[in-house]
Amino acid sequence: MAFMGSGLRIQGDDNLQSMLIGTVMRKIKSRTWKKQRYFKLQDDCMTIWYKSKKAGKAHSTFSVSDVEAVREGHQSEVLLSIADEFPADRCFTLVFRGRKGNLDLVAESADEAHTWISGMKKLIENLENMGEREKLDQWIGDWFKKADKNNDGRMNFKEVRDLLKMMNVDMNEHHAHRLFTMADKSQTDALEDDEFVLFYKMLTQREDVLRVFQEFSADGQKLSESDLEDFLKQEQLEGEDIQQHAKQLIESYEPSDTAKQLNAMTFDGFLMYLGSAEGSIFNPQCRAVYQDLSQPLCHYFISSSHNTYLMEDQLRGQSSVEGYIRALTRGCRCVEVDCWDGANGEPIVYHGHTFTSKILFKDVVNAVGNYSFKVSEYPVILSIENHCSVEQQRVMAQHLSHILGDKLLKSTLDGHSPIMLPSPEDLKGKILLKAKKIGGLEENINGMVDDSMTTEVSDEDEGAEIDDDNLHRESIIRRVKRSKQRLSKELSDCVVYCKSVHFNSFKHSRIHSKFYEVASFTESKARKQLREAGAEFVHHNSRQLTRIYPSGFRTDSSNFNPQEMWNAGCQIVALNFQTAGEGMDLNDGLFSQNGRSGYILKPSFMRDADQIFDPETPQKQDGHQPCILTIQVISGQQFPKVNIKEGSIVDPLVRVEIHGIPMDQAKQETRYIENNGFNPVWYDTLRFTIHTPELAMVRFVVEDYDKTSKNDFVGQYTLPLSCMQQGYRHIHLLSKDGTSIPPSSLFVHIRITGLK
Repeated sequence: MAFMGSGLRIQGDDNLQSMLIGTVMRKIKSRTWKKQRYFKLQDDCMTIWYKSKKAGKAHSTFSVSDVEAVREGHQSEVLLSIADEFPADRCFTLVFRGRKGNLDLVAESADEAHTWISGMKKLIENLENMGEREKLDQWIGDWFKKADKNNDGRMNFKEVRDLLKMMNVDMNEHHAHRLFTMADKSQTDALEDDEFVLFYKMLTQREDVLRVFQEFSADGQKLSESDLEDFLKQEQLEGEDIQQHAKQLIESYEPSDTAKQLNAMTFDGFLMYLGSAEGSIFNPQCRAVYQDLSQPLCHYFISSSHNTYLMEDQLRGQSSVEGYIRALTRGCRCVEVDCWDGANGEPIVYHGHTFTSKILFKDVVNAVGNYSFKVSEYPVILSIENHCSVEQQRVMAQHLSHILGDKLLKSTLDGHSPIMLPSPEDLKGKILLKAKKIGGLEENINGMVDDSMTTEVSDEDEGAEIDDDNLHRESIIRRVKRSKQRLSKELSDCVVYCKSVHFNSFKHSRIHSKFYEVASFTESKARKQLREAGAEFVHHNSRQLTRIYPSGFRTDSSNFNPQEMWNAGCQIVALNFQTAGEGMDLNDGLFSQNGRSGYILKPSFMRDADQIFDPETPQKQDGHQPCILTIQVISGQQFPKVNIKEGSIVDPLVRVEIHGIPMDQAKQETRYIENNGFNPVWYDTLRFTIHTPELAMVRFVVEDYDKTSKNDFVGQYTLPLSCMQQGYRHIHLLSKDGTSIPPSSLFVHIRITGLK
């Protein structure tokens, strides 16, 4: 097919040529599960096909677009466990997007491993560099492959009918046949190559975008440079150097050379622009680091993970170093390590008093050392929950110092006693320990600490954090008696700017607490403080760090809504990264800006200790400026099928949710459209008043309406209001796991205005 794999250059690439022929490799699941499989790159250069060597037809496939990274050598727990059997140069790991498990492979030789490692990296790179037109061709090719059941490179009308069902299209047979006949230029009762492209284009005709195009086009055929400038000024509300931007858009997105020579944009070019990153709802200027990162750490929201070692639930889930790798490569900057005494003098990490599996502390430290700065160069905080004996605490300190070396921060930056926390900028490339500490920073610097001091070792033993009003539920989690025991001086010395302390009251903190002290709250205790003293909580967080973590009763690893904690200025709001859903959507949305650095500057009214901000009463704040957000939900494009029942087609509705201070929390929905997940059209307008726009997050959710049961989730997209572009915009939907599901999108019109 002319349009299949058009973005991939395989000619002359020996690795890809070898992958097309295929090879036998071992798929490894554990020390005892090692099975041979035949792996082969399909002709589309987009799909890997594999099957057992035994006779039989069963086979599996996965798309190259699902692979996030290729790790060489023994870089997974599974491959480390068989390192004595297979050398590193024959081993590699394919890491999938979202929460899908890794694929660990061993090739027959180092050369074959190199072929697949280099080939996969090339395919991933090619995909990332594809232009909009090539991506479209790729999608069309994917649909053709799915529909061409007999693999003859042509599509008869029955195959077209089946394709329409797969694509979520409920079209009457007469109309479908009319499109089929119009596309069948060769009159062979089958569509091939360019005919199928034509059929797809007729099927995906965008009347909604055409209306906008014709409104601004002087002749109805093209947008002149001046027409395009009018559109950018009046609709997209762009102010800076519009003339230059119009030129650049024509250059980037116009497929017709003739139109380019006329400095004009055709409808195809206009559609390409609106479907691109520049035409999306997320402002591209917010993608890179654009905020000031030279303020004290407590002035930032910090992407934070809870029970980072868990891959599943809190009672029987698997503990894995992979949890740390995944969190850190998602930009997480604060990970949790639950440490307990292990065999042979080696500390272990697991969820104490449960049946979760155990991993070695030194393996966790290795992973943190290797992966902390692959995505963000800004500091990582290791939040230690310490249950170890003094002897094993010493081993922990040795591992931290030996493995992390200079990355581990063991003294203040200038060697003097500071008066406030350093900034993310100051701490680039550094790993900080958050744990109990003997004495304070001042005594440490003056050398006044002796090693016989005792302190409460356990930081926030989640088994002991059951709220008093919930004692009748005590049987759910074993209550652990806090014990006073000695803290090793070696481990204590590794703690500099993040000393874990018990929280007494805001009044006590105002008088006694130091800027480097960090208190931790369960979500319920934080809510209680928020209700009783919201403004004081915000003020407290303008001076020092606070960590919030999920209730111990969330044994299913579910998440609370982090927004209510951000409303109080809490910086380290720890979520279960392994659990998809609203909580992680909001977290991913907030931290998708600022270069995915994991640090987001709090609004000025939350940083200035002289200002009073109470999330319950924002109207009392100086300079209170609410706004009105108006969203016209125009149309949807190619939603994924969510119900596997034969012939079932999505009945989509769109819900827009505002997450912010209590007064701003709101949800509104469009109508549902019956039997059309392919190109539904609404033109429904939703309007929201937002009192604290600086803290507002906007979440778009598409659901499959069901009048008899709960609606099925189709896709979502979440972003900060401050990163939203106005005008006509596409929203590229994400799956439950937060991975992209092209070409699924919403087309909307956005306006943000002041209150009249």
